[in-house]
Amino acid sequence: MKVKECMCNEVFSCSPSTTVYDAAKIMQTKHVGCIPVCDNQNCMIGVITDRDLVLRCIANDKNAKDTPISDIMTTNVWTCKPDDEMTNAQSKMGNEQIRRLPVVDNNGKVVGMLTLGDLAKNDMELGQDEVSDTINSICECNEENKNAE
Repeated sequence: MKVKECMCNEVFSCSPSTTVYDAAKIMQTKHVGCIPVCDNQNCMIGVITDRDLVLRCIANDKNAKDTPISDIMTTNVWTCKPDDEMTNAQSKMGNEQIRRLPVVDNNGKVVGMLTLGDLAKNDMELGQDEVSDTINSICECNEENKNAE
């Protein structure tokens, strides 16, 4: 199965100058936890996640209405292509513990998002054991986190 057969095609993006507050409102109204940050050509330059909002804005006492997301977004982003095999995308998600994987074309333009929910919806086609293994890998607590508990 190809990524394009599994991914969500409806992706909401924002610009680097979007405020943290406005990004949070987009997440709230669109019911998403991750928004690609794109330049003027719709090429992805980063992502902003609900986790970024909490850990990089709120926990650092930044003003959400004044802080641009470029100040807190994640810039080192793993991606995949629409024609990639799902087995490769699942391996990437599991190995890197990625819950949401942006899908970009050859020009770096965002064309979709592959999420845990997409894996769950397609578990019969992908193989329930394989999906379960991927989700377990994504959610697995690494040694650093185990020691911190």
